[in-house]
Formats: sequence, C-alpha cells, structure tokens
Amino acid sequence: MTEVSRIVHRRAKPGCDEAYQRLARAMLEASSQFPGYISAVVIPPKRAGQEFHIVQRFASEEDLDRWTHSDESGAWHERLCPVVEAGPEYRLLSGRDLWCAPEPAAPGSPPAQWRLAVVTWLGIYPVVALCLWLVLPLLEGMPYLLKIAVLTIMVVVAMSYVIMPRLVRWMGWWLRQ
Repeated sequence: MTEVSRIVHRRAKPGCDEAYQRLARAMLEASSQFPGYISAVVIPPKRAGQEFHIVQRFASEEDLDRWTHSDESGAWHERLCPVVEAGPEYRLLSGRDLWCAPEPAAPGSPPAQWRLAVVTWLGIYPVVALCLWLVLPLLEGMPYLLKIAVLTIMVVVAMSYVIMPRLVRWMGWWLRQ
C-alpha cells in the first residue's frame, strides 16, 4: 500500500470564508475517524476571495476512497454547498509523486521543534565558522556592531537562500518522522 495525499482546491462564496473554514475543519475531523486516516490541514487563502487548499493524507487510495464515497462525506459536502462557489477540484498524489514533485507539498503537520532546531544548527555552524574564519579578518577596522551586522546579514542570506532549502530537502525524511 502506498500513502496518498489529496489536495482539494475550493473557493468560498464572498463573505463566507469563516463559515467555510469552520465546516471544512469539522468535515476533516469526521474524516479522521475513518480507517487509514493520517492527517489533514486547511490552508486558508492569503486574501479573502481566493481559494482554500486542503491536504488530506490517507494510508492508501482505498482508505481515501472509503471516506470519499461514504454517506458521512456526502453529508458534509451537502452542508458545504451554501458557503462554496462550486464543487471541489482534487489532485491526488501518491508517495512517489510527493518525492518527485517540483515543489514540496504542504505538510500535514509541522516537524518537531527539536528536529528543526538540529537541522538549523547543522546549517548555521559551518556558515558561521566560515564567516568568522574568512570574513572577520577583513572587517578588522570596523566598529563591533557594524561587524556583527555584516556577519549576521551574510549568515541570514546564506541560510535563507542556499543552506536551508537544501538541508530541508536532504533531511526531509528525518524532519517528517
């Protein structure tokens, strides 16, 4: 069996964002009682009137189908009708699709804080060591606070654009445990 993730795109009617989100969360809570359920998350739009995204994860496509074709799922979709513009659009991803996707799929739950801290340290340690070794001697005549500003800007830029995207991709298997 291969784990599957279903991404649901749906737009709430104008003024119904809160009602849609409340009903969608309740529907996902109901789906959590079905066999094979792993997780689900509602991703609200950046601005009112844009699409909501929901990511549902089940242990297998059969488990997802069991929920999708259940009377309970049908009842929840009926309850959603007054607050949505149209039916949902679905995208189904298997475990392999998620690994090979050009961009990471939204996670069901964030990684454990301590795991994220370890991965962050694995990135910061070599960057800070290199900056102190190579750059600090070049900043000898500068005031202390200006030196710190230059070093921290270099570390933040390196971490944000070079190191962390790669570390998260390489260590993703461990972060999701």
